[in-house]
Amino acid sequence: MPAKAEGVTPLPEPLRDADFHEFDPKLAEIGRLLFYDPVLSGNRNISCGTCHHHDLASGDGLALGVGEGGSGLGDKRTTGQGADRIEKRVPRNASALFNLGAREIRVLFHDGRLSIDDIFGNGFNSPAEEYLPEGLKGLLAAQALFPLTSETEMAGNPEENKIAGAAYDRIDYVWPLLVERVRGIAGYVEQFSQADLEISGPGDLGIVHIANALGDFINSEWRSMDSAFDRHLAGDASALEPEARAGMELFYGKAGCVTCHSGKLMSDQDFHALALPHFGPGRTRRFDPHVRDVGRMAESDRLEDAYRFRTPMLRNVALTGPWSHNGAYATLEGIVRHHLDPSIALDAWKPDMVQLPSDELLAGVDFIALDDKRERARLKARVDITPVALSDEEVNALVAFLEALTGESNGRLGRPASVPSGLPVD
Repeated sequence: MPAKAEGVTPLPEPLRDADFHEFDPKLAEIGRLLFYDPVLSGNRNISCGTCHHHDLASGDGLALGVGEGGSGLGDKRTTGQGADRIEKRVPRNASALFNLGAREIRVLFHDGRLSIDDIFGNGFNSPAEEYLPEGLKGLLAAQALFPLTSETEMAGNPEENKIAGAAYDRIDYVWPLLVERVRGIAGYVEQFSQADLEISGPGDLGIVHIANALGDFINSEWRSMDSAFDRHLAGDASALEPEARAGMELFYGKAGCVTCHSGKLMSDQDFHALALPHFGPGRTRRFDPHVRDVGRMAESDRLEDAYRFRTPMLRNVALTGPWSHNGAYATLEGIVRHHLDPSIALDAWKPDMVQLPSDELLAGVDFIALDDKRERARLKARVDITPVALSDEEVNALVAFLEALTGESNGRLGRPASVPSGLPVD
């Protein structure tokens, strides 16, 4: 039986390797190289690892990412220069990748636009609809395909390369062009041939092989189940410091955090509205005239889903800020306090509380949605959680508990020193 905090919801069972999908070590090693290889980007200047870096706890350390066209890593990343300068920020915060290979996960992305569902006959409900290829091993393999097609993330501008141009024609037109690049790199073909007996030469290599390798890497690389909290769940009564233990009891009791952050992964995998402030380009429904982010509603087209975002999992949460779907809070205490009364927190939130790489052109449009009084009223009308009163001491205890969710390791294989394309590794 799991441990139990006094007078509160029972704690979950410990996470174990059996809770995760299996992976092929050879494919995972290839995936590691592809993950950090800029060859998969339109202009060969950014990789998955740029925004999900080992040194940044599988994220990028920014509120809203700077994708294709930017320069540098983490808080040193700039919006680029000259013709390469970005035209807009990535609309959402770069999510951490910890424990995404868990079997119970059936939906991904802040708005859930990728889920396990056979509505299109390929096993997934995704932005690619019926054009998503068959043979993908799971959600992580499918997920890996979409940043490659995004103009702001990895594809670039259609005027710059044929990868981005293909994305404007139809999403699946991008992937054969990227496969063509990988087929031309002998190191990748040789490694895929060793990992899969059905691949005997470049012509046998397809986008599904690339996606499965990336998925197996993410699945195997960022598993976190060795934090002080995990040791407590396993029966170590001394694992948690007194303040963190008090925070745990609040989390599973008075504070009500467990209502949404439930189960082994500390997430109900559902969507909730928290009146988080709007800024940046946002993501909304097609043809929506407003610059905003309507969250889940953009995918479900149901009014009740307006401004709802997926509940994040919490292992290593202290390492993966800024926090929220758009990184609105630069401190863990800030996002905790927002949950106490979202409407009041929205009124108190100021633009100088967010960390955005400076850009004179973007600064004039970054906070248009925040300044829209009617949109702020809509946000405040859709709050899904009940306010709770906590003392400063209790807030500090909650933060201490969240810090006790930090694991010992940050990656199984780590960042490669070089990649088969010969391109620079961030």
